[in-house]
Amino acid sequence: MWTIYFLLGTDMPTESSPTSRALLALEALQDTPGITADRLGRRLGVTSRAARRYVEILREADIPVESVRGPDGGYRLGRGVRPPPLRFGPDEALGLVMAALDGQHDAADPEGPVGRALGKLLGALPRSVAAQAEAVRRTATPVPGRDPARPDPATTVALVEACADSRLVRLGYRTEKGNDRLLEAEPWAVVVRYGRWYLLCRSLERDAVRTYRIDRVGSVEVLPETFDPPADLDPVAALEENLGTGWQYDVVLTVDAPLQTVLAAIPRTMGRLEAVDATTTRLVGSTRNARSYAEQLAMLPGAFRIDEGEEVRAELAALAARLSEAVERWPAAP
Repeated sequence: MWTIYFLLGTDMPTESSPTSRALLALEALQDTPGITADRLGRRLGVTSRAARRYVEILREADIPVESVRGPDGGYRLGRGVRPPPLRFGPDEALGLVMAALDGQHDAADPEGPVGRALGKLLGALPRSVAAQAEAVRRTATPVPGRDPARPDPATTVALVEACADSRLVRLGYRTEKGNDRLLEAEPWAVVVRYGRWYLLCRSLERDAVRTYRIDRVGSVEVLPETFDPPADLDPVAALEENLGTGWQYDVVLTVDAPLQTVLAAIPRTMGRLEAVDATTTRLVGSTRNARSYAEQLAMLPGAFRIDEGEEVRAELAALAARLSEAVERWPAAP
């Protein structure tokens, strides 16, 4: 039998210690089967003769290291070797969490199977390594979806920590049109929606809620000033509502249905919903695609009228004409 120490963070021996070099030799054998003594020595920073000595140390610990025949005389691990110890850096741990949130959207739920497995993995890591990954797991709110655009993990870490510490940030941001801007904001939350990572924040310049795609953030400077985040913030609801504002075509309409009924029928990205009374709801939104917006209005659960938005009204009329024509072309019963 043999023992491998679980070495991570500041508890790891120095690279100059025999124990560390022996473990690095084992790692090299796992990563590169058939590695030669010369290559192993260069990887360890020692001579090939010293590298052979570290191989002997592993064999003395009952680790089966086999010699590979050939002119170079390499080494590989034999049968019966236990799986290698897990060794993660902060960027690897964070990357694992981000991949889990992208692909398994219950990863943030500690009671779900993926969340439980991820929690066990993070719990086995030293605090210094797991801290950033755990912060993303707690703060990021995933919504199932598609079309991923993964941001830089270091950028995401900086924004997550700024959210957690309620610190202002200065962002280098590239807009959809490719223009570079410098922005200052109160970072409220990092939200994952349909595979895209967003920063929900308050723009200091506009004094308004904004959402920025994190994959378009080129730089993050955390400022010393702090702020008070909104009480009872629902990051997903706030993000989706904000995504429905600020586009080219504004629209306001009134729906003959209660607020909760309308909420359950249409995406929040269509705009802000307000209860007019117990049976009537107002929708205030905007869009850059009036035709698509008009088509989504067909999902409304009651009669409605467009109070503002000529572009959407025109597209709705065109849609009604197409649907009417389709009905008129329905074949007559024999």
